[in-house]
Amino acid sequence: MRSGLPRLRLALAAGLLALLGGCASVPANPTAANPADPWENWNRKVYSFNDKVDEAVLKPVATAYRDTVPELVRTGIGNVLGNIGDVWSTANHFLQGKFQSGLEMGMRVLTNSVFGLGGLLDPATPMGLTRRSEDFGQTLGRWGVGGGPFVMLPLLGPSTVRDTAGWVVDRPASPSNLPPTATGRNSLTAISVIDLRANLLSTTKLLDSVALDRYSFVRDAYLQRRLDQVYDGAPPMEDFGDDPLDTPAPAAAAASAPARPAARPASR
Repeated sequence: MRSGLPRLRLALAAGLLALLGGCASVPANPTAANPADPWENWNRKVYSFNDKVDEAVLKPVATAYRDTVPELVRTGIGNVLGNIGDVWSTANHFLQGKFQSGLEMGMRVLTNSVFGLGGLLDPATPMGLTRRSEDFGQTLGRWGVGGGPFVMLPLLGPSTVRDTAGWVVDRPASPSNLPPTATGRNSLTAISVIDLRANLLSTTKLLDSVALDRYSFVRDAYLQRRLDQVYDGAPPMEDFGDDPLDTPAPAAAAASAPARPAARPASR
């Protein structure tokens, strides 16, 4: 399962870690063309719109939810929603050919569903069956589909062309589609969004106090995070062409060299 707010949460969290580690920087010219963001002017307008909606609606509601709903209840809601999302993550592990981790995720879902009262509790994590979320955008990336240009989606947040296409496939598997009635689906969607936004409050509070180009910050953090996710935390190093580390190892060079014809035995 994946929605705009989870993507924003991951982007902000990754960006925050980079900031605290001294890795964040502001470009001298934030309007300069970025090859990964050819639609930057439009994306910035959408980002501004999303930010205003968040300040006017989502943030106040999420704050009230955090302050009035007991933490135990909020944790249970998050566990149930996460357990439902783990079903689709399990499917994507198998679609990516990662059968061992797919089996482990399947065991996680089974454990939390049976022993965790339908996912209300999370006994699987202490057992070592940690959550490893996968979505269809990651599955496409696993099989060589490039991310394409960055795009800021209205209300949904940061994405790429590939991840937007993946979201269309992910959407039917989201928890909000489980209730049989429109009222139930809308209610569950609202609960999911509010719960996720409440989990972001502490992160966004710190980011609000930092004088950065927030759009570039979120964009770069999102793109880096997605790259890490597609490659399971070990993305390939950039190829700068003249880097001596790019020189193939002797064994690899020997393996790729054309075979020489065998020498003829000396005549007697």
